[in-house]
Amino acid sequence: MQSIQANNYFVHFNQNAYEALNTHLKENKYSNLFIIVDNQTNEHCLPKLLPIIETDLNIEIIEFEAGEANKNIETCIEIWNVLTDLGADRKSLVINLGGGVVTDLGAFVASTFKRGVNFINIPTTLLSMVDASVGGKTGVDLGNLKNQIGVFNVPQMVLIDTQYLETLSQAEMRSGLAEMLKHGLIYDAPYWKQFLDLKSIDYADFDELIYRSVEIKNEIVIQDPTEKNIRKALNFGHTLGHAIESYFLESETKTTLLHGEAIAIGMILESYISLHKNLISEAEYAEIKTAIKAIYEEVQIEESDIEPIMELLIHDKKNEFGTIQFALIEGIGKIKINQLVENKLILSAFEDYKS
Repeated sequence: MQSIQANNYFVHFNQNAYEALNTHLKENKYSNLFIIVDNQTNEHCLPKLLPIIETDLNIEIIEFEAGEANKNIETCIEIWNVLTDLGADRKSLVINLGGGVVTDLGAFVASTFKRGVNFINIPTTLLSMVDASVGGKTGVDLGNLKNQIGVFNVPQMVLIDTQYLETLSQAEMRSGLAEMLKHGLIYDAPYWKQFLDLKSIDYADFDELIYRSVEIKNEIVIQDPTEKNIRKALNFGHTLGHAIESYFLESETKTTLLHGEAIAIGMILESYISLHKNLISEAEYAEIKTAIKAIYEEVQIEESDIEPIMELLIHDKKNEFGTIQFALIEGIGKIKINQLVENKLILSAFEDYKS
């Protein structure tokens, strides 16, 4: 697979990825190498990576506990302290091996340690391959509020090896699939159509679907690196989806949702809103709702849950001047950004989801 040129770095795939990594290590004089993992990627992914790395550098492994609950500034402080204790300097290289939590947090750690050291991301989940791999977003959560603290900063490269997907559960695969569905809905109608009958997909060709998803996100990000305009399209499903994800994360009575599970709900809700703003047809909405509900189990959202979810919308990063901004679809494959939506319509979308 041909490497994809992103903003000031390349996304490399499968065997080409490791050749690019080892070439980079030979051509750059790094003082030492740190690999940031969580406990799951330490067990399942690191044993594959270590024998492939060709270097005489001292390699140190830094592990933290897996999960969104640990994507916070406290974990960053612990890692900054470990880097300091182990003698990291501005010529150190950090490799982040893991899903979106590891690559987001690890990239933020590297971007801020000694005002920035080089880093490389190796995403190991479907979600991180098709989403976190492109765009230069780094950061952590603030309490239960998603990705409130962070900076834009690009890696030296991103390495995508789809063999890591063999370590994932079906739930994790479905979580990543949500972002791929989103890419079709906002940008590429024929791509979306490929997912309408999952049974017909030849998984031997799944690498090509991942490649196209990365390509779509990259085409959008290149036009708008810091999310002032068209990059907001990527937030479709995320305005309500992030609020739902945050609410379920903090609630003591709810089972925490995976990112893609929450975004799947958000895409149905925001498609309903698109319908009632006359941006999509009834047939298009029915197609979207049916396709997504065929993949994801319906999540029970009680009447008492809706008000606290709505309150979390206030903290959405896309808000400007105190108003909530939605990215809605204008027909399948097209997007309309900066859309204001009244609360009554949002409440109606929840009612429709539950029906």
